[in-house]
Amino acid sequence: MKFKLVPIAVAVAAALAIPTANAQKKYDPGANDKEIKIGNTNPYSGPASAYGTIGKAIGAYCAAILMDKYGVPYWATLPVAGAVCLVAGFLFGLPALRLEGLYLALATFALGVSLPSLLKYHHLEKWTGGVQGIVISKPDPPFDLPINADQWLYYFTLAVAIVMFLLAWNLLRGRVGRALVAIRDNHIAAEAMGVNNAIYKSLAFGVSAMYMGVAGALGAIAVQYVAPDSFNIFVSIVFLVGIVIGGLASISGAIYGALFIQFVPNVADEISRAAPWAIFGIFLLGFVYLMPMGIAGAVRMGLARLQRKAQNKADST
Repeated sequence: MKFKLVPIAVAVAAALAIPTANAQKKYDPGANDKEIKIGNTNPYSGPASAYGTIGKAIGAYCAAILMDKYGVPYWATLPVAGAVCLVAGFLFGLPALRLEGLYLALATFALGVSLPSLLKYHHLEKWTGGVQGIVISKPDPPFDLPINADQWLYYFTLAVAIVMFLLAWNLLRGRVGRALVAIRDNHIAAEAMGVNNAIYKSLAFGVSAMYMGVAGALGAIAVQYVAPDSFNIFVSIVFLVGIVIGGLASISGAIYGALFIQFVPNVADEISRAAPWAIFGIFLLGFVYLMPMGIAGAVRMGLARLQRKAQNKADST
């Protein structure tokens, strides 16, 4: 157990050191996007992950409207955005239970395609700002901390990401998590064992949407702006790529997937500015071919192999 916690401790320490190491550099508001994308990739939710763009949009607009219209503190918008998306995702999951597989994925993607137009609807412009969107202010560090606003926002986002990971870790190791895993592996067998597929599938939609809503709220606070065109179908595709590359059925896979979709496009752009997405596709195919179980699966298999070698060496001596 202690050996497994070492990589986590190293990752957290490195994340905490990033703002200090870059304190003298000009800050890019998109730097917090890495932590936000970690919250976006939920490898246990299955088809509900295609609901990502909608959940992120609802969370972002909840935070922006509360801050802009009602003066709610930025930190207080996160639980509200998560609760609203939890309810919305659960309610969406109830009628979606009639669909399975590709049909369910197409239904969620159809909502994602129509989302920008819905946000631009003239009857909603009073709340969404229409095409112009909503501009919000950047939060200042509390308690007169000796850091700038960008560094505080980074640490705040990192803290929220850690809390969300701990919640997911506890959820998946409880009764609800075991039921979700059973449904994912074989929903017929799960139902035969007494698992209420309808409730737990809807709950999977709700939990996935809650995570996306919190991530969307963090994204709105970090970028200080929300607009309908920020939530197109391409966002859902990117999230699904992150889930597949990071590794299904693994919380750590969300980290690997977030790092992939955050940094690999930049690397591809550096390699070829003429055809960056072609290079990105080559990277994607390479990862899928070399690591069919995702990066988390490859790491898990590598650690298991090392443990077996160490055990064999200890037995031989």
